[in-house]
Amino acid sequence: MTDDDLIAAARKAAEQSYSPYSRFPVGAALRFADGSVTTGTNIENASYGLALCAETVAVAKAMAEGMRGGLEAVAVTGPGDMPITPCGRCRQVLNELAQLGGTDPEVLCVGPDAVQRVKLSALLPHAFGPASLT
Repeated sequence: MTDDDLIAAARKAAEQSYSPYSRFPVGAALRFADGSVTTGTNIENASYGLALCAETVAVAKAMAEGMRGGLEAVAVTGPGDMPITPCGRCRQVLNELAQLGGTDPEVLCVGPDAVQRVKLSALLPHAFGPASLT
């Protein structure tokens, strides 16, 4: 799967967003070393603090399917004029999955006309993860 395919998968996931409060549909797609892709979309809740971000949903789906490493790339897309980046919580959740496989995935922050490419380690320097507990 190419980066363009990964971005398309994230955009398609955003179409399933449940975002009646923010009206800010977000989609995420995770690509793994074995070629598999898992997607997620944001799911809001009337109790705002219980909302789930697209990246967190995608990571939860991947881990529920047995993925424990090999995360190579992440695409995140949403509305607006600028590329969006994962929030702090999502950076931490992505980092957990990445550290399980010893990877530093590229994060494709997608906007309508531009893609900003950045390594997860640059988005979350000095990250806390599984190795921090030993």
